[in-house]
Amino acid sequence: MITTKLPKVGTTIFSVMSALAQKHNAINLSQGFPDFPVDKKLTEEVTKAMNSNFNQYAPMAGFMPLREQIAQKTEKIYGISPNPDTEITVLSGASEGIFAAITATVRENDEVIIFEPAYDLYVPAIELQGGIVRYISLSTSSFRPDFEKLKRLISAKTRLIIFNTPHNPTGTTWTNEDLKTLDSLLEGSRILVLSDEVYEHLVFDNQKHQSVLSYPNLRKRSFAVFSFGKTFHATGWKVGYVIAPKELTAELRKIHQYITFSTVTPIQVGLSEFLKNEENYIHLADFYQQKRDYLCKLLAQTNFSFAPTQGTYFQLIDYSKISDQKDTDFAIWLTEKIGVASIPISPFYQNLSNSSAKILRICFAKNNKTLEKAIEKLSRL
Repeated sequence: MITTKLPKVGTTIFSVMSALAQKHNAINLSQGFPDFPVDKKLTEEVTKAMNSNFNQYAPMAGFMPLREQIAQKTEKIYGISPNPDTEITVLSGASEGIFAAITATVRENDEVIIFEPAYDLYVPAIELQGGIVRYISLSTSSFRPDFEKLKRLISAKTRLIIFNTPHNPTGTTWTNEDLKTLDSLLEGSRILVLSDEVYEHLVFDNQKHQSVLSYPNLRKRSFAVFSFGKTFHATGWKVGYVIAPKELTAELRKIHQYITFSTVTPIQVGLSEFLKNEENYIHLADFYQQKRDYLCKLLAQTNFSFAPTQGTYFQLIDYSKISDQKDTDFAIWLTEKIGVASIPISPFYQNLSNSSAKILRICFAKNNKTLEKAIEKLSRL
């Protein structure tokens, strides 16, 4: 018999709700994947790479021309140019980057601070290393970080702080003042930072994404994690990258080489060509803001309450005017009886006493017709 190393972990809520959507032929606004195609120019570049025999192992750290393009893109956006040889690593999805960074730095009884609701990968990865998770629950009225709570939680045992902006599942974004405050709090400490920035290009209303890379003192202690899958509507490709200082990158790669060793080669080659034209990514915020605004226009016809999301391609909706059910029960009922699948927020919490809000998350990375059909069903409630 085997004793599980993750006794609290079962099937993720994303898999559960997607399976339920499929079973009941419901419109799936739960899992975060687009239902529109990848840019034809990108798939052509990947196909060209395959036909040119780029089908063997890529270098462990990533195809160098791709790392060079990442460095150039980073300089254009954030004003810093990471060394593609020693500070950029291409991995099999941002999830691998997050897992590898945690594995490389967290030891038994190290404390890791996370803000909840939190993406469900963080806690299991920490616990597998014997780390201890310390939680800061974001207020359900604003989902803003509370730095007084953070200050009280930091101790001599704190090894790592993890945050996510734009934030999944709430869609909130950290501000320039937030990053400055974090920088000030960590000054003089040896605490590391893991910054999950996979929705970097999905920031709305003329706001600018705040990356740890733009703050010199934070950058020195940070792993910044990014996703090509989220950026280019190709979540199934599972390609991401991590930018970190040389010393942290060296430790990350020690783990990466024994998880996947290298990431699918023709996709890396195709991406290296696609990134040469900044037009392929600089307008993504405009594209998704149009979808957000259209969704909000449709939602205004329903009895759900909402505030337009600041970032990501997720929108929170409050159903307290409709039902008193807890969010997991209501999400299941909505899928089975109304035909629209969503994600309840409570599974993003470990401290369930802070997860009683009647809120669901829906994905708007969908064709307008998909959104229209879904909201037509929701408007009946």
